[in-house]
Amino acid sequence: MLRLVLPKGSLEKATLDLFASADLAVMRSSEVDYRATIDDPRVDDVRILRPQEIPLYVADGLFDVGITGRDWIEERGSDVTSLGVLHYSKATAKPIRVVLAVPFDSPVTSVADLATTATGEGGALRVSTEYPELTRRYLEAHGVSAEVSLSYGATEAKVPDIADCVVEITETGRALRAAGLKIVETLLVSHTELIANPAAAKDPEKRHAMQQLLTLLQGALEARGKVLVKLNVAAEQLPGVIEVLPSLRSPTVSELFGGGGYAVETVVPKSEINVLIPALKDRGAMDIIELSLSKIVH
Repeated sequence: MLRLVLPKGSLEKATLDLFASADLAVMRSSEVDYRATIDDPRVDDVRILRPQEIPLYVADGLFDVGITGRDWIEERGSDVTSLGVLHYSKATAKPIRVVLAVPFDSPVTSVADLATTATGEGGALRVSTEYPELTRRYLEAHGVSAEVSLSYGATEAKVPDIADCVVEITETGRALRAAGLKIVETLLVSHTELIANPAAAKDPEKRHAMQQLLTLLQGALEARGKVLVKLNVAAEQLPGVIEVLPSLRSPTVSELFGGGGYAVETVVPKSEINVLIPALKDRGAMDIIELSLSKIVH
């Protein structure tokens, strides 16, 4: 039913791991194969291609649905339907930022100051970036004359000899700081998104299949970093246990057979479990069990 395209490159491993967690394992003959399959009746064809190209191919109807970043959707200006945000990136769950960076010792503190640092022909600012269209639109909107050149990598290394400033992506800013640059503007905050061809998204059967895939993917992401805690507690100690027990919603409390106390269960952050379990035991909790989670679907 659906023709699916997934991103190759820096986002590839994180995407394949997510699909595996969602019980949509992507299978291919080798790590360099661009064709793949998913053993699911909703998916007919899978390709793995560069994320820069995915918005174009989905907009043109070559694929029904795909995964790429908002940065490439904006750079390409593609007419696609966003089905939802997927909160993951190549290294973290944080979105990437498309930022404008200048040398540490530059007097520039905002886009309004850029004209004073221009060294290009005719007083134009020299900018190197992998996002030339996004950068041109941004600078034009702020009245900055610029020579925007396409960078094929190592963008941050081009200041100051080749460029006055760069427009680059970052998750943490560490690489830019290591290159002696400081961030002065954020052009775009970019999440990974599940996108669809507009015509395919209007087809009821395909749209339903797309939404079901999105449910599985978002459920797998929601479960990351969380565990299920189950415990038993005597009736008189239940209030003390509930007091220290965090939960996504109210914890589930069930009376034990024969009136011997209560069974309590709830979902909590994995990062808190090392403090939580001893605290629960101090409050009288017994038979505490910690269980990993595959999906949480609201």
